[in-house]
Amino acid sequence: MNEPLNWLLGEAADGFLTGAYERDPVIVHHGAPDRFRALLSIAAVDRKIAELDLREGMLSIADSSRSVELSDFVSDNGAIDRVAVARLYRRGATVILNQLHQSDIALAAFCRAVEQVFSCHVQTNIYLTPPGSQGFHTHYDNHDVFVLQIEGEKTWRLYDRPVASPYRGERFEADRHPVGEPVHGFVLKAGDCAYLPRGLMHDASASGDAASLHITCGLLVRTWADLMLEAISEVCVNDPAFRRGLPPGFANRDFDRTITRDRFRALVADLPAQARLDGALDLLTEQFIRSREPDVLGAVEGASRPPGGCYRARPSLWRLLDEDGGLRLIAPGGDLTFSRAPRAVIERALSGDPFTREDLGEDQAEELIRRLTVTGLIEPID
Repeated sequence: MNEPLNWLLGEAADGFLTGAYERDPVIVHHGAPDRFRALLSIAAVDRKIAELDLREGMLSIADSSRSVELSDFVSDNGAIDRVAVARLYRRGATVILNQLHQSDIALAAFCRAVEQVFSCHVQTNIYLTPPGSQGFHTHYDNHDVFVLQIEGEKTWRLYDRPVASPYRGERFEADRHPVGEPVHGFVLKAGDCAYLPRGLMHDASASGDAASLHITCGLLVRTWADLMLEAISEVCVNDPAFRRGLPPGFANRDFDRTITRDRFRALVADLPAQARLDGALDLLTEQFIRSREPDVLGAVEGASRPPGGCYRARPSLWRLLDEDGGLRLIAPGGDLTFSRAPRAVIERALSGDPFTREDLGEDQAEELIRRLTVTGLIEPID
């Protein structure tokens, strides 16, 4: 489960989730320039800019030395002007490919692996910065990030943390958050990685004589506030007292709030006795699993191939629930229902251990293998 963390942080992965996570930055110099090269390269970014049907929002431009408007590189029909992008880059602007994991299979697999560690949506943005240039002014992000340096090098400066764990909508505002002097600086070279908790102000500029390419891996977490709101919502659904209307006239200027205040306190006092963790956490869990992108590589190619040989479950999140008359498998991309396949057979197929049709020992094994293969939950292995 923690293999992605080990790959990102090496020995610093030990104790990361209980120590530095959401608290302190972590900088790791691996001394292995090719460590993350399988994910991307400058040449690959160049090809994607040349061949993808890039539309507004898929690519953006940032330059801390001058203002760049959308009209500078986006055509009237919403298409990205590739020539304008190349010109802006040559003048020192940073080219950003947003959410590239949605169209790159290696980055998608990386995001799925990290999602299983954190149980949160994971996204990637790609930053290509010319030598000696800086894309953004000092700011903080409202989500935690891992920075994977792919090529070149970048000098980072860390500042204060004016907001502890900001919400998604709590963006950096220059007039509200004075930057001050940096408190730490470091250089990421190819193969290095850094973790920055949300709310930590930072900036970075390409250093050395070569362009800098890095991947920012963002963690969009669900918070305790989300869980509490779901738990309270469940109480409100089950207890009519919370569904009664507010007192008539509460919006009037002369409204006496005394009785309302007493009633509010009484309802709040009832919450600890009624709020339940499991229902709220089950809901968030199932919403998260269903929202994940399935890994369907090979599903079309193998759709007409008769089941045979050896199979193994792909790493994936799933839940198997008992329902009247059968089972429901909650998985990325949607639910599957089973009226006859026993729980033990499905769990065996999804355990991660290699298996054959004969190992399942069930007359519905062939159909089960077909359904799990098409949805990307299992794959044939040599």
